[in-house]
Amino acid sequence: MTQPTSLPAWAQLQSLAAAPQPHLRDVLPSDTGRAARMNLKAAGIELDASRQRVSPAIQQALNHLAEQAGVARQRDAMFKGEHINNTEDRPVLHVALRGDPLHTGPWGTAVQSDVQRELARICDFAEALRAGTVRGHAGDAITDVVNIGIGGSDLGPRMAADALAHLAHPGVRVHYVSNPDAWALWSVLRHLDAKRTLLIVSSKTFTTQETLTNAASAQRWLTDNGCPADALSRHLVAITASPAQAAKLGYPAERTFLFWDWVGGRYSVWSALGLPLAIAIGAEHFRLFLAGARAMDEHFRSTPLAQNLPVQMALHGLWNRNFLRLPTHLIVPYASRLGRFTPFVQQMDMESNGKHTHLDGTPATVDTGPIVWGGLGIDGQHAYFQLIHQGKHTVPVDFIGVQNEDTPLPLAATHHEVVNLNLRAQAEAMAFGRSLTDTQAALQKEGLSESEARAMAPHRSFDGNIPSHILWLDRLDPARLGALIALYEHKVFTQAAIWNINAYDQWGVELGKTMAKAMAKNAAA
Repeated sequence: MTQPTSLPAWAQLQSLAAAPQPHLRDVLPSDTGRAARMNLKAAGIELDASRQRVSPAIQQALNHLAEQAGVARQRDAMFKGEHINNTEDRPVLHVALRGDPLHTGPWGTAVQSDVQRELARICDFAEALRAGTVRGHAGDAITDVVNIGIGGSDLGPRMAADALAHLAHPGVRVHYVSNPDAWALWSVLRHLDAKRTLLIVSSKTFTTQETLTNAASAQRWLTDNGCPADALSRHLVAITASPAQAAKLGYPAERTFLFWDWVGGRYSVWSALGLPLAIAIGAEHFRLFLAGARAMDEHFRSTPLAQNLPVQMALHGLWNRNFLRLPTHLIVPYASRLGRFTPFVQQMDMESNGKHTHLDGTPATVDTGPIVWGGLGIDGQHAYFQLIHQGKHTVPVDFIGVQNEDTPLPLAATHHEVVNLNLRAQAEAMAFGRSLTDTQAALQKEGLSESEARAMAPHRSFDGNIPSHILWLDRLDPARLGALIALYEHKVFTQAAIWNINAYDQWGVELGKTMAKAMAKNAAA
């Protein structure tokens, strides 16, 4: 359990950070090999890291840091199923959920068998429902599925279903409810026919207060709208790691789908918790989604750290967080179907790496996970990008774009050109900025007098030097989406490995749950 500050590369990076560094507007035109050197590709995703504030010396020191911190050793321990979640004494095996069905991975045959059994069950059920053979109490085919869950039981499948909405079944609609506010549930149910509605209740423990509140209310809606109490199970599905608890609440065993305690909620979209996604896009596409993640897994496992896409993203983020002292991180997709991607990664990153202790329980000696925020880039340009360009905060950015457009609209190519032009322009503007001198010259060229230009120049100049990544997907399909999610998973893992923290517990979440239950118990007394 080596503390990161004791590593030789950490001290070297501190020294490099303290030395003057050239501005990106000077580096980018002069370093002609930079773009090729800082471009990586894996699983249909291309990373352009040329706009990071990283010199060759800094890059070399970052690579040494990953080596000295034992990232490769810790990575291999995760894939083998070692109990790297030390506070809960569990393995961390979401990678096994997308393992090759024809070859047993390093996690072993028992895990492989369990995973493939449940995958077959959810795929068979999804296809049966899509074919109209899953029917309600009155014999009607199910046309609406309501997924009730919160956190990882909601964010992953909901995000992926939006991203892959072009593959949605025309006769089956999937809805999502997470918030226990009554309106959140009613706004979905009020438009549905109870005879044709299926409830999927997703909870690891089947004790989550928010989820069980919504589930009980939705079941009451079913019975109030004609479903006999003894036929209620025909409208219910459970997804849980606690099947006995689900059975106590009336969920039939044949419609209870399992995952395991070694699957964290924020890493669970690959498991049975992905059932609503499999229903929305079909079993074949769901398996392609898993295959895309598996391709990124294979890249992460087998590629040297210096050419490893998730590792390099993690190292640049760590440089920004710990050495440039930049506490936030902005993620801005430019494809509207990725509108929920940032909140999904926000949970993954902040719930994983928002930690104040090292693995041995001692106080963390370094800053850990950044504040992750953002949303669709085009919308952000007309909102918070003003602060990015001219505010007092320097905010590192991940731009995410898609190179090909498949929307069946006559002018879709024009839309696509506008979107990606804006992405590229924003990345350039943030890197280069515009100096006071250049701004004054530009304003005079626009027709302002010298004195007018001098007065306006401070308001219209930009510091620039904002570090960014551009991630390009060659297309937005199930495989590329799976690879993109796995990329961020492995980035989070790599940073945790270097910071010497546990990315796979979430005791801060549990404290609030415990207090809410205690308050409810006291109120009922």
